[in-house]
Amino acid sequence: MSLTAHLTDADGEEWSTLLRDRPEATVFHHPAWRAAIADAYGYPGQAVVVRDGSQTVGGLPVVEVRHRLRRPVWVSLPFTDHCPLLLRPETSSAEAVAAIDSLRRALGINRLEIRDGTEGGQVFDGLAYLHTLSLDGDPEAVSKRLRRGQVQRNIQRARREKVVVTRSLAEADLTEVFFDLHLRTRQRLGVPVQPRRYFRALWRRVIAPGLGFVSVARVDGQPVAAAVFFAFNRTVLYKYGASDDRFWSARPNHLVLWDAIEWGCREGYGTFDFGKTGATDEGLREFKRQWRTEERRLETTYLGRAPRAVSEGLPESVRRVVRRTPLVVNRAVGELLYRFTA
Repeated sequence: MSLTAHLTDADGEEWSTLLRDRPEATVFHHPAWRAAIADAYGYPGQAVVVRDGSQTVGGLPVVEVRHRLRRPVWVSLPFTDHCPLLLRPETSSAEAVAAIDSLRRALGINRLEIRDGTEGGQVFDGLAYLHTLSLDGDPEAVSKRLRRGQVQRNIQRARREKVVVTRSLAEADLTEVFFDLHLRTRQRLGVPVQPRRYFRALWRRVIAPGLGFVSVARVDGQPVAAAVFFAFNRTVLYKYGASDDRFWSARPNHLVLWDAIEWGCREGYGTFDFGKTGATDEGLREFKRQWRTEERRLETTYLGRAPRAVSEGLPESVRRVVRRTPLVVNRAVGELLYRFTA
């Protein structure tokens, strides 16, 4: 029997069962992540499932993005690092993609964007990298890999500088403490600011239900760095980081990451995911390599009309403009327009 694709409720039992069955599923496949995006930006979301007769053999979550005067597109998923098509091992990727593409065309969707290289579609180099670190039940075993390296020295320096890291489940540590550092960091990098309502949605949908936590580094009680981590299906993922550059000499970012890695080891997680890094961000890429990570290229697959050019990040000319823009203006622009970067 040939494979067929169907839309289903991303909060329903069919999708939940597939999610539980697939060891490669990430937090980005979880309905909580799609719900946070929908709450913050208004994009309706569902799941596309592939069936072999009555058996569900694969699928992926999607949101529908509409722009004026254009046919709608599906994205799996906006603001997402890596979200591969989930498939049972015996299922042909090419046949599953063909079934999904048939559904896309039948529903008048201009294209589907999958954040992974997938057989059967147009695969583009995503101009980005993924860095992962294997964890061990004993944090000391991971620490040994870092000894006599720059990372270990910076962790020790942070401790000498009396940097204190706390893992928090308090909403204010995300929507106020982290957000204030986020504003400062985004301005410094020259990139748009995500709206505060997005972080409120992230708290409500992801962090509060137990799919992650916020870490805050303080010096003499003052927040100097913070990070948002997701934790699901034996993987801890570093999603967002922010810091006060006036305190970089104390190396708070290193201690924030090491504290999360230690936590993952103790809690039985198998992988620490450092998140997506743009190919042009050589400084961040080198920082992640120093943790003895495994690096691989990220690809993007398109079904339907692919964009004329695939790029990762803003041009430096735009970044310079954002850096010079008053923070209050940058924040207002993010509130109004960030959703259109999906």
